[in-house]
Amino acid sequence: MLIGELYLASDNELLKERRHAKRLLRQINISEYLVTKPAKDAIKELIPNTGKNFYIEPPFHCDYGYNIHCGDNVYFNVNCVVLDTMKINIGSNVLFGPAVQIYAASHPLDAETRKTLEFSKPISIGNDCWIGGGAIILPGVSIGNNCVIGAGSVVTRDVPDNAIAVGNPAKVMRK
Repeated sequence: MLIGELYLASDNELLKERRHAKRLLRQINISEYLVTKPAKDAIKELIPNTGKNFYIEPPFHCDYGYNIHCGDNVYFNVNCVVLDTMKINIGSNVLFGPAVQIYAASHPLDAETRKTLEFSKPISIGNDCWIGGGAIILPGVSIGNNCVIGAGSVVTRDVPDNAIAVGNPAKVMRK
């Protein structure tokens, strides 16, 4: 899974790891809901690879958590979804609007293969980015430093440094 090869999502080890993440997400999203000390502890256990001032506004969803790597000052607004079946690198000073979706997971185009197997591609988001509400970032995409992704955009291709990208599919409108 972590090297981009086809994998069986129903593998017992992967199921166990996703169940562990769901228990922590339940604590964050339901039991605590407000970001209290127990919620912060659960977030740190769920997503251990973060810098200073990492914040999630519940509810939040991810598959594993440990594949999300963040720099300092990263903020996820409400209802964000991160399918972290592969490493997702997020720089420092990155803001995610409500309902942003980040998908490292993907599925084969061949129907027979898709019945049992899936694959992943890494995602990278640079420093000092703002990802507008409802944006979707697809597998394999890299977003450079100092970028703005417009609300509701679907990012299907790489975005260079210092760019504003909007639309479906997202296109660089200006630098």
